[in-house]
Amino acid sequence: MVNAILRNVQRQGAELPSDDEPGGAAIRHSHPEWLVRRWWDWLGPDATRALLAANNTPSELALRLNPLVPAGALLDDIEGERVGETTIVVDGALDVFAHPGWEAGAFTAQSRASQRVGAYLDPQPGERVLDLCAAPGGKTTHLAALMEGRGEIVAVERHAGRATALERTCARMHASSVTVVTGDALEFRDAGGFDRILLDPPCSGLGTLQSHPDLRWRVREHELTALAAMQDAMLLAARANLRPGGTLVFSVCTLNPREERVESADAWRTFPSTDGTDGFYCSRDGG
Repeated sequence: MVNAILRNVQRQGAELPSDDEPGGAAIRHSHPEWLVRRWWDWLGPDATRALLAANNTPSELALRLNPLVPAGALLDDIEGERVGETTIVVDGALDVFAHPGWEAGAFTAQSRASQRVGAYLDPQPGERVLDLCAAPGGKTTHLAALMEGRGEIVAVERHAGRATALERTCARMHASSVTVVTGDALEFRDAGGFDRILLDPPCSGLGTLQSHPDLRWRVREHELTALAAMQDAMLLAARANLRPGGTLVFSVCTLNPREERVESADAWRTFPSTDGTDGFYCSRDGG
């Protein structure tokens, strides 16, 4: 029945409403109206329309190159734009998991916004670093690379299956300085403390609708309050592990002011519509 309706619409066409108000924009750009209204009030009509349109385009395929693995000729057949020394934004399609460079740990797929988080924490070789809610491991292994494999990274993941997968990712990416701990970020305590902490808590993910288009229909507005409360509790727990003078970075892949924690003026956002990458919010204490 659904196919018949869709074929009928395809044959006869359907007039979509204008996107000059939130209700029409929600239909025209296929987003839930509650979300459109939130963005409309926060960003204004023009920026919201641009964001909605961007969410309906393919997401970037960015590869983070791993300096812990000599790539040699492994990357020669990958076409794309080099961004800095360790990023390729791929042109066209690429079967990432079938490429020999992936198995060798020469690269991993990671959006440029996500890559920016590790650089923002700025971990130094020899330091002790805590990564809370660490799976699937893109940021964890990036921290190891930035530290040149020297120092200690404790990566905490609550779910045992995801923690096991994280260990495999660290092994593939030659991140031997990472120790994976299966535990709850709310309860984790280490008397030794850490020089730097990355908290990447569960969030609504509303900055990743390009690569996860179904997410827009799975997130419920009433869930956002509980998410924000959990993030507050995790932030408090993270601070209990920070050494005096240390640096804590809070990062979420969402575009929702209620999930932002502006602890200082030192914060940034990215938007798919203006930055060509995932929507992220990131703030930093100390450092």
